[in-house]
Amino acid sequence: MKKQIYILASLLLVSGMALAQKGNLKRANKLFEMRAYIEAAQIYEKKERTQEVLQNLADSYYYNANLQKAIKTYRELFVTYGDSIDIELHFRYAQALKGTKNYKDADFHLSRYYNKRINTPVFMDALDKTTPHTFKLKQIESANSTSDFGLSFFGDDKVAFASARNSKNPSYSWNNLPYLDLYKATITDSGTLENIIPFSDEINTDSHESNATFSSDGKTMYFNRTNKTRTKTDEERIAHIKIFRAELVDNIWTHVTELPFNSNAYSTEHPTLSKDGKTLYFASDMPGTIGGFDIYKVAINDDGTYSEPENLGDKVNTKHREQFPYISDLDVLYFSSDGHQGYGGLDVLRSNMVNGRFGKPINLGGTINSSLDDFAYTIREKNNSGYVSSNRNGYDRLYGFVREENILTKYLVEGIVQDKSSKELLAGSLVTLFDETGTVIQDTLVGEKAGYLFKIEPNKKYKVRGTRKAYIPQDVEFSTDSKGKISHNIYLTLEAYVNAEERVKENEKGDVQIQLDKIYFDFDKSNIREDAATTLNVLVDLMKKYPDMEVEVSAHTDARGPDQYNLSLSKSRAASTLEYLVSKDIDRNRLKSIGYGEMQPLNECVKEGICTDEAYDVNRRCEFTIIN
Repeated sequence: MKKQIYILASLLLVSGMALAQKGNLKRANKLFEMRAYIEAAQIYEKKERTQEVLQNLADSYYYNANLQKAIKTYRELFVTYGDSIDIELHFRYAQALKGTKNYKDADFHLSRYYNKRINTPVFMDALDKTTPHTFKLKQIESANSTSDFGLSFFGDDKVAFASARNSKNPSYSWNNLPYLDLYKATITDSGTLENIIPFSDEINTDSHESNATFSSDGKTMYFNRTNKTRTKTDEERIAHIKIFRAELVDNIWTHVTELPFNSNAYSTEHPTLSKDGKTLYFASDMPGTIGGFDIYKVAINDDGTYSEPENLGDKVNTKHREQFPYISDLDVLYFSSDGHQGYGGLDVLRSNMVNGRFGKPINLGGTINSSLDDFAYTIREKNNSGYVSSNRNGYDRLYGFVREENILTKYLVEGIVQDKSSKELLAGSLVTLFDETGTVIQDTLVGEKAGYLFKIEPNKKYKVRGTRKAYIPQDVEFSTDSKGKISHNIYLTLEAYVNAEERVKENEKGDVQIQLDKIYFDFDKSNIREDAATTLNVLVDLMKKYPDMEVEVSAHTDARGPDQYNLSLSKSRAASTLEYLVSKDIDRNRLKSIGYGEMQPLNECVKEGICTDEAYDVNRRCEFTIIN
């Protein structure tokens, strides 16, 4: 009997242990779904090393940046269950290996993942020689600094950033750090945060707030806030992030509202505002996203409404994470990604806007990117200085940087200038090279062979312009790439105004003139009559069509009357004509007026009394000569 009782008790004990084991595993999985990775890992560590346990344990370490333990656990997972492992595990394992700078093993798994050869050291070496800038970083110090990141410009002399320094906040289950709040501060010349003040309770709540961006006038702020309610998705329960807008009224942040494209089913985060305040860029994992998170934009309408979110497309976005966008004053997009080739974790990249679209992103290189996460990049382009966040030292930290030219890079662009119609070489043409700010870098007058050559730099946006008197200027935009393309060969084919416009003719002296109906003035007057205005409006339209066209307005009289009187009258009429064109929004700098009096007759009527009225009338005229 005792034996039977012992056996029964043993069975009940084993059954109870099995139920407890199962229950604990269920709790670990629940914690994992809720992204409470530290607590989940503590339970998984004590469980039988099944494929599910090893995978979730390795991911828990990975998502919490405990890379040594992640690598050890991924390695065990691959050794034990290699044939049945999801392909995405190769990517995460490779990222963990990159985090410890084990590029050889990382590239093995990335090559498996992408089904093509990946060689990170070669990529890094090439980037050192082609990235246009190098960066000098300095960590920003502050008292009670704990997981600070996402520093942004806040007016001329202040900054805003997110921090977990408020120990009174509840702890976040992901990493056991206090919930994030937004702070404002000043930065000293030595790189220390001072006068640190939290934003008001209207902004900071008992949830996460981070990633503030401000309008140019400092009166509008967009920022992140984590939703308090967790939403059950197909795979996990997530507290999604939303973007909020606040207004500064009487020096108080108020009118906090969430944006209409937020959702409880997905996250919108990391807002950044264009300089003109008309476009908001952000990251999201909304439906239609290419990868984990993509960069989107919305137009901000004059009435305060927003357009539908627009995905920036597969040149910018990958099947992995693109986050922390920042749009500079020059409309250069900076963002962080682990989907484009890089050094490990999130890397900062830039994408130039060319003809209204963002081009292929360029990694900013090893002087700013590390083997761990580098993100929340902001810059004042003209000052070549800014801020970036990184967890390269174990915690999220703020860094200031100065950007300098990479002297290792020297590229060139060359070509010839020729007539569009005849293909004749146009010796003596002016070719000008502009940078992305519109600043002239170089210019040259081409010689007999009509060739030009400029030294340029990699990974930048340029414009080359060909100009010639009496020809329509031609602009060609291009970006240098990072694949070793040193030489760009751009033929500039200029079209003569006489070929493009029926009203433009070349006269016997070789001057290129715009043929208009004759302009009449009242006797002894220089004011523009209504019929003359109608004629001049044709010229206005033509000059607006060709915004680089420059015109000399000249007025002529016949030989009747005193010489000095005729000269003064012609000058007044030419000046009056010029002022009319300016009144129609033609830039004064594009115009020149001159009065010739009776000095340039078109016939032999050079004295009074020798010609008919009709013959003298030929010489009374206004001419419009293209001078550029």
